[in-house]
Amino acid sequence: MQASDVIRRWREDPVAFVVDNFGVEPDEWQKDALAHLGGQFNPRRRVCMKACTGPGKSAVLAWAGWHRLVCFADKGEHPKGAALAFTAANLKDNLWAELSKWQSRSQFLLSAFKWTKERIYAIDHPETWFLSARSYAQDADAEAIGRALSGLHGQFPFVLLDETGDMPIAVGKAATQIFTGMPTDAAVIQAGNPTSIDGLLYESCNSGLYQVVTITADPDDPKRTPRVDIDHAREMIEAHGRDNPWVMATILGLFPPAGFNALLGIEDVNAAMARHYRPEDYSFAARVLGVDVSLYGDDASVIFPRQGLAAFEPTVLRGVGPMVGAGHVGRKWDEWKVDACFIDATGGFGDPWAAALETVGRDPVRVMFHGPATSRKYANKRAEMYFEMAEWVKSGGALPPIPGLSQELTSTTYSFKGDQLIIEPKQEVKKRIGRSPDMADALALTFAYPVTRGVARNATAAVVGADFDPYQSAPVTVGTDFNPY
Repeated sequence: MQASDVIRRWREDPVAFVVDNFGVEPDEWQKDALAHLGGQFNPRRRVCMKACTGPGKSAVLAWAGWHRLVCFADKGEHPKGAALAFTAANLKDNLWAELSKWQSRSQFLLSAFKWTKERIYAIDHPETWFLSARSYAQDADAEAIGRALSGLHGQFPFVLLDETGDMPIAVGKAATQIFTGMPTDAAVIQAGNPTSIDGLLYESCNSGLYQVVTITADPDDPKRTPRVDIDHAREMIEAHGRDNPWVMATILGLFPPAGFNALLGIEDVNAAMARHYRPEDYSFAARVLGVDVSLYGDDASVIFPRQGLAAFEPTVLRGVGPMVGAGHVGRKWDEWKVDACFIDATGGFGDPWAAALETVGRDPVRVMFHGPATSRKYANKRAEMYFEMAEWVKSGGALPPIPGLSQELTSTTYSFKGDQLIIEPKQEVKKRIGRSPDMADALALTFAYPVTRGVARNATAAVVGADFDPYQSAPVTVGTDFNPY
């Protein structure tokens, strides 16, 4: 068979191209995605891969890049392509590295194309037959983004977009410039995780213009990716539920519902404030104090007590120094026979309070909101505590009916940092509601670590700082058996 016949066959059948060049058998979902890249003439070919975490989507995007470079040239017209990711570093470390990896597995590609850090080009036609790495500044406007994708005129232009979950919609609009020159066959091929309803991926999936391939690790889906452990997927679904936003985005490959970034709804909080428990319903549980410390100004310092399913009215202090503040905490400690006290030490504001308590024999736990979480689901400790608190509210927690607490809890939103959940900065919430969410932070602190009723804390692990690695060190806890739900 002549070379032209082989390439014509590959153009019609991208799966055969992958098998013949790379010696791998694509997964079922990968075959579905590849099927949209070949076949009949398509002047506005758009393919969108909406993926769970870790299924091999960057590999398919790299295969798509090589397929376009090899198979879309005709009568002196050569393919010209551009590749972008959410950041230049992301492109370099992921898609661009994948392109090099797969080229190394094909003697044909090694002999016909040259890979460099910024450009892949046909050795015989370096100026007109290429795929270039492009980037744009994170604060770039639509015009600047458009310039990043310029110079792709011709009959076979294409754009590869990686990690489009948080990519600006303007990038997608700029990419469609390649459809304005009456090309023979142009393509925009993108992939991302469904972690945002504000990014390009969400807009593309709902535009009706793209062939959308959903990549899932759902144990019940026959086309699930085999690259995500099925037992892990089942465990996450059983532990958190299919409607959990993290499970939806990272396991099922689905966008959480519109408005999903509100951590708690007003109905959740109102229901919690209407609940009342008898002492015997929670007396077995540990007594915990969460202490959020402010540095004067208009912010408040808050001491929030919680025992199991019941949270009680907090003490709100303004304009107090460390000794007075620590005195309030100490009196509550003695009065209530506290099992654990978690103090926000972020920025060092809580350190003097903790030190004052330690001088009188108390052993509070300092918690850094920006420090590492115990679970890899969360980007930091603050996100982990807030999600634990939200689950407690939804699972039957009782809140005191305090003016302002409802607004603080329902105004706090979350998003994703990569595949990890993160809570928006406290300063942003303060801008929106006109005050700092100090009561919400104090309540969240009561979920910093598990606590067992009447079991003394390991005093050698008093400080939870930014350098603490929960995967290398023993966990900082006050007992490990207590289930707050």
